[in-house]
Amino acid sequence: MSIEVDEVKKIARLACLSVDQADVQAYATNLSNILDLVAQMDAVDTTGVSPMSHPFEAVQRLREDVVTDTNRRDDFMAIAPQSEDGLYLVPKVIE
Repeated sequence: MSIEVDEVKKIARLACLSVDQADVQAYATNLSNILDLVAQMDAVDTTGVSPMSHPFEAVQRLREDVVTDTNRRDDFMAIAPQSEDGLYLVPKVIE
């Protein structure tokens, strides 16, 4: 698949990226090469190949899912400059 210079410019604009005009052709070439590689990998017959979740037979040690911190909401609300009904009151910043 070939990516054209205009497509690179459009993608850069949509992603709000600044791309120098001198680099646009290089980006188009690199992206085209990546997409060609993906197409090549997609064409490989993987029938009979089972997916691997992890290449090593490692077991992850997990800790128990228990609450270790106490509820200090009232303590934090007490030192807040302004609060009401369990919510922090802040100045309006959007006009």
